[in-house]
Amino acid sequence: MKKWIIRIAVVLGVLVIVAIIAVALFLDSGIKKGVETVGPMLTKVQVKLDSVSLSLLSGSGKMKGLMVGNPEGYKTPAAINVGTAELAIQPSSILGDKVIIKNINVQAPEITYETDLKGNNLSKILANVQAASGGAESKPNTPGKTPEAKASRKLQVDNFLISGAKLNVSVSVLGGKSVTVPLPEIHLTALGQGPEGITAAELTKRVLQEIEKVAVQAAGTAVTDLQKQALDITKGLQLNATGGVDKATKNLGDLFKKKQ
Repeated sequence: MKKWIIRIAVVLGVLVIVAIIAVALFLDSGIKKGVETVGPMLTKVQVKLDSVSLSLLSGSGKMKGLMVGNPEGYKTPAAINVGTAELAIQPSSILGDKVIIKNINVQAPEITYETDLKGNNLSKILANVQAASGGAESKPNTPGKTPEAKASRKLQVDNFLISGAKLNVSVSVLGGKSVTVPLPEIHLTALGQGPEGITAAELTKRVLQEIEKVAVQAAGTAVTDLQKQALDITKGLQLNATGGVDKATKNLGDLFKKKQ
């Protein structure tokens, strides 16, 4: 009887080791696939990730080459480009009901704020995420079955930091002329620490809301630079310097004042 118990224990031990090795081997590719699958589902734009590495033992990881595209109708190449993002996950939570992420540190991303004075790319992406998060809450949580289930898996993020970001302000009515300004640090804490956690859609919405808020404030400071460049732009647009361009930049300034 004891021999059978020992054999069963050995078999179970081997299965656990195999499972851990399998998770370790496919975790990185699984995260990459998840980002590129769930990301477009939430944002309705192209999302690409070059690579991701995550240690199952330490929980530390790094993502490289994250690109969030623009909605249809916008001309700039992408809304957000992230060269490197570091993260730290509680390893024991990876296979649990709620993944606990201790830290996410997004370093020096490039964010583009493109507007035609009627709307902007960041607001459009945020609206898409809000629609997706509202839909996800009404669907049953069946992990592993559908992309919607993956998007509704519980998360907890203790610290989310975006530092060293740059904002490219592009105005279509000014011939797509752009100005680059720095963005202040964005720091979110204690996301999803309750029993219900937070879904990927809800997390994305919170982050985008903060990005859009600081982007609008920073873009407002760039209006003066755009107005100074307006005279040069008129040569290409064949507009009177005291006419269409001045009116466009005034409208742009009024737009940012309303949003702040």
